[in-house]
Amino acid sequence: MAAKWLSDAVFYEIYPQSFLDTNGDGIGDLPGIIEKLDYIKGLGCNALWINPCFDSPFKDAGYDVRDYKKVASRYGTNEYLYSLFDESHKRDMHVLLDLVPGHTSEQHAWFL
Repeated sequence: MAAKWLSDAVFYEIYPQSFLDTNGDGIGDLPGIIEKLDYIKGLGCNALWINPCFDSPFKDAGYDVRDYKKVASRYGTNEYLYSLFDESHKRDMHVLLDLVPGHTSEQHAWFL
């Protein structure tokens, strides 16, 4: 049975790489998403869909995950991801991470 909140969910999809860059390296990051939560909430969205943000060699736009337990350093740290969840929940927003295990990198421990 689906979670009740899904019945009226309005998602805002974010590809982290092309979202807000807060450290000036030309790549969007998790702090940039956190910074824009009030804006996204103001649009009427109550859920975020974050495209792959896990550690990756980025041969397939981040879908080639090298480590499913670690945020890609270009986007920040695991602590930033925890903060994203905390700050989203303070705004009654949900966060879903795009996870496609079938797109695992050949650099993942499963293949090594």
